[in-house]
Amino acid sequence: MKITDIRAKTPDQLDDDLASLKKEQFNLRFQKATGQLEKTARVREVRRDIARIKTVAAENAAKKA
Repeated sequence: MKITDIRAKTPDQLDDDLASLKKEQFNLRFQKATGQLEKTARVREVRRDIARIKTVAAENAAKKA
């Protein structure tokens, strides 16, 4: 997910994306623990996407305050 795509989204969309990424992160951790994880790089991508969304949400909150 690119930062320009994230910045173009509304706060509600960011919350939805964050929730789905957190679910995916949980599932990936579960797959890793059981030895079923095939794309190990996806764990890193999801973690970074979560950080990007949280950063943009914090920037938006700072602009409103």
